[in-house]
Amino acid sequence: MPTRTSTNDGVTLWSEGLGDPADAPILLIAGGNLSARSWPDEFVERLVAAGHFVIRYDHRDTGRSSRCDFALRPYGFDELAADALAVLDCWQVRAAHVVGMSLGHTIGQLLALDAPERLLTLTVMLGGALDVDFDADLEAALKGEPSVSGLPAPTRRFLDMMTLLQQPAGTDEERLERRVEKWRLLNGEGVPFDADEFRRRELLAAGHAGTFDEPVVHHMIPQPPVSRGAELSRVTTPVLAVQAMCDPAAPPPHARHLADRIPGARVVEIENMGHALPLSVHEPLAAAICAHTRAATV
Repeated sequence: MPTRTSTNDGVTLWSEGLGDPADAPILLIAGGNLSARSWPDEFVERLVAAGHFVIRYDHRDTGRSSRCDFALRPYGFDELAADALAVLDCWQVRAAHVVGMSLGHTIGQLLALDAPERLLTLTVMLGGALDVDFDADLEAALKGEPSVSGLPAPTRRFLDMMTLLQQPAGTDEERLERRVEKWRLLNGEGVPFDADEFRRRELLAAGHAGTFDEPVVHHMIPQPPVSRGAELSRVTTPVLAVQAMCDPAAPPPHARHLADRIPGARVVEIENMGHALPLSVHEPLAAAICAHTRAATV
């Protein structure tokens, strides 16, 4: 599989392309502190088989991309959005179908607002609209108080995941098992959790990055101003909002809330899906994405 490196603002970004470059391009934007390997190979293969050239990349501070000293050189979502465009430039892609999950959900919205000419379509999942103060809702959940936004706050499983990441792990084996346990919590209770499946993926991710230590720097990035949510009404990109029905981070109706703010946006519900990509959700998720990309090119 061909790989390339691009540069944005002095940061080197690692990426790879899968499939036929002549096919319609899809750019996959991963969640916070996650590398390209967070998009499972089996899921990517479904997109390729459907006729897409798939590009996945390592965010800065993950995988094989540059590590930064955040204290000396902080960055935010604007820089992360510019990173995504730099990856497209590196592959000489003028415009792509963009799929973003979690942190990538926010980046995707910013791209639709600030660089609409680079998007053929946008699919977002596992996150909230720009007008939702996720940090405030998370703080309220930690205090046992109602959410600030009025939408469902992160659940106990998500809060337990945050606690887990703060626990020490001395050996590589302990770090690996903590990573697997993180995904067990995020996977939710809708579908059985296959620990061996996620252990295999985390071994690949650790091998790719060269360490079992997980990045945490993206937790320090401030959210975009919630005032940007008002701009969603001018989005012209065809948008699909995927609602994972058992998502412990952004439970229903977060996807509907986003779609109601974007003209023509549609919602697809994936039953039993949590804040993870187990094999059991690959088929319905890939089918929904590819139906969305096909509809935009008819």
